[in-house]
Formats: sequence, C-alpha cells, structure tokens
Amino acid sequence: MKLMFVSLGCDKNLVDTEVMLGLLKEGGFEFTDDETEAEVIVINTCCFIGDAKEESINTILEMAQLKENGKCRVLLAAGCLVQRYREEVLEEIPELDGILGTTSYDDIVAAVNGALSGQKICDLKDCNKSPEVHSRRVVTTGGHYAFLKIAEGCDKHCTYCVIPSVRGSYRSVPMEILLEDAASLAEQGVKELILVAQETTLYGIDLYGEKRLPMLLRKLAGIPGICWIRLQYCYPEEITDELIRAIKEESKVCHYLDIPIQHGSDPILKAMGRRTSQAQLRELIEKLRREIPDIALRTTLITGFPGETQQDHEENMRFVDQMEFERLGVFTYSMEEDTPAARMEHQIEEEVKEQRRDEIMELQQEISIEKSASMVGRILDVMIEGKVADENAYVSRTYMDAPNVDGYLFVQTAEPLMTGDFARVRVTGALEYDLIGELCDEYTE
Repeated sequence: MKLMFVSLGCDKNLVDTEVMLGLLKEGGFEFTDDETEAEVIVINTCCFIGDAKEESINTILEMAQLKENGKCRVLLAAGCLVQRYREEVLEEIPELDGILGTTSYDDIVAAVNGALSGQKICDLKDCNKSPEVHSRRVVTTGGHYAFLKIAEGCDKHCTYCVIPSVRGSYRSVPMEILLEDAASLAEQGVKELILVAQETTLYGIDLYGEKRLPMLLRKLAGIPGICWIRLQYCYPEEITDELIRAIKEESKVCHYLDIPIQHGSDPILKAMGRRTSQAQLRELIEKLRREIPDIALRTTLITGFPGETQQDHEENMRFVDQMEFERLGVFTYSMEEDTPAARMEHQIEEEVKEQRRDEIMELQQEISIEKSASMVGRILDVMIEGKVADENAYVSRTYMDAPNVDGYLFVQTAEPLMTGDFARVRVTGALEYDLIGELCDEYTE
C-alpha cells in the first residue's frame, strides 16, 4: 500500500507530519512522492492566514482529482484547516474520505485503515489535550537538521491570531520526552536541533510552575552528536537574563534569536494585544547585543493592521532603520474571521498594505546589504546543505541562518563535501541576502 503525505504550513505542522509518518511506517505502509502512484494521500493543512487556507484548499482539490485519474483510493485531510472548518470542508469537498484534527494525529493509522474499509472518518478531539506518541519520527528535512516542538498551543491571544482556537491552550512537552526525542534524532544523524513552538520562551511554565527553557537548552547541549541548537519564536517579553546566559554559555546554542515583534508603533502594538512597547523592545535588543555581540536577530512584522495610520507606518520604518535587524520578514495583515481584529474599524486596503510591506522590505534590503558586506573577511563555521549543480561550489548555512527562511553562504571549493558536514569558510564576497566564501580547513563533527 503506497502512501503520499503532503505537509503544508509551519515547521510545527511538519513535526506532526513526521510523527504521523513514523506511525504509518510502523503500520506497514510504503511511502511515495509520486502522486500518480499513491493509493492513499494525506494532506496536513494550515489556516493561519488567507494564503495558507487557499493553498490548503487548492492542494486538497488537486489531490482529489487523483481519485478519478490516478490510483488514489483514500484522501484524508488533517491539521488546522479541518479543525477550524470541519463542517465546511466535509460538505464542500465530498472527495475527502475523512478528516483528523490538530490533536488526532495519533489516530492516523486507524483513520487510514478505516477509510480503506469504506468508513467516513471524522476524528476531531479537544484541541487542548495533546496525544502522547512514542513512535520514532520519520525525519523529512534531509537528516542533518530537525525541528523539536517543545510546546503546543498558545495563551497570548493576540487580536489577529486564530492559533488558540485551533491549537488550544499552551501545553509544554515534558522535558524527559523532549530529551528522549532529541537523543533519538541525534542517533539518526541529526546535528542541528531547531526548537519551535507557538512560543518557546514560556516552556515549562504550565508543567513546572516556572520557565525552564534555559534548563532545557543546557540538557540538550549535553546530547552527543548535536552540534547546533537554534531558538525560534521567542516572545520578547518572556526573554529572561537566565535565558541570555544560557545562550552565551552553551557553545552549541547558536547566537541566533527569532523574536516576532509584529510592529514598532505603540498604538498598533496595543491594538494587536502585544505585551511590549517600542521602548521595551529597544531595551531588550540593546541588552541582547551588549551581552552577545555577534548575535543574529530575526523578526517579523505585519503591515496594514486595522487602524494603522501613515504615521504608524513611518514610526515602524524608523524603528526598523534604527534597530538594523540581521533578518526580517514582513507580512500584510490577513483578516481572520472570529478574531477581535476582524471586527475592528478602519480596515486597510490591500494595496496600501502591500505598498507599506514593500517599503519596509526595500529598507531592510539596504540594511542587509550593509550587514552582509561587513561579514567579508570573517571565518565562519557552516553546515553544508548540498552541491551547486555543475559548479565547484556548495550551498551552506551559518549560525545566522535558519533553514528555509534565511540566506545561504555559497562555498567555492573542488573538495568533496557531504550534506550535513561542518566546514570552516572565509567569507570573500557578499550579495543582498547571501554570502560567498572559500574553504579554509574542512572538518566534520
């Protein structure tokens, strides 16, 4: 029985997909990436913003055609879209043989087998309760890095966000389970762990009555085979001095921090339900750079939030200009039904949202060019990601670059390197978002 899995949305969703693949592998299924050969197709969906919903629906409809024109016997959808729009999905896409909600992924084998026997599957559980799964994940990221989801859900309730309604309240994964999972990943050859959650900095508060991310980092750093540990989705108001010390003192923890701030204007931050002011953000950024001078800071912004004036936008631009983030992404505001922001007055026209996004990205491009140029001459340790076709060059990432969202360093060398190798590289050139370098003395850990 050949099965194809399509994982959409965020890296947290990808972890759920890898868990389901592990269960299916134990269940005797064979995997294929050829949709025309798949007898079972499962789509793990996303619904965070409008574009994600559209992609999820289009993918389901595209795969549904294979029930007529291919070998597909069973089509299932899982994840956020079906958790949020269960009735609409089942009613409007009759080709689906079933759905599994965000906390039903442990039932994937039973769901597939049930659908194969003719049952219509509707497996939707309380999104505030996470299942316990002890199967071995199937890593889909190439084997040299993997995401470690340390918590599920969110309690922040930002006014634009649907995550609490589809993923539930904040729930930390017990530390012993995370350490067991991380050790298993290391045994499989994973060298970089990327810690993810809707909010990583609150890790442990619900289980242990205190934030234990610093402790988790130190314990993960003790696992043989793990060389890099990267932190993402750290809410600024929860970053403590203890966390900063752990990043400084643990050599395996990358000097890289993803801090989603969303805006630089106080009125918009307040309207978003964010819990920091611009002054507090400035203070935190100053502290991080003082304590860890080579830290790479990534953030994300939203343009066109309801009520955003031209003055707010200009304040946002000034903030970006002065903070000089190493990495920055900008999204236009997406109105999501059943959120407080969707009911706000003074919604912004799409054209204005996009214009403001483009202006910030043009500014960030200038900042990025200067930052990249300042790297020329530095020697960096990089992780090899693959070879450039028909060239004596390889694609790699530095500690400043998370996979799929940041830039690359292109290594010029005729020496054979393997994906997942670590190499020492001297930076010789800079592009807008990428670097060019030459091999110094290769080493592998």
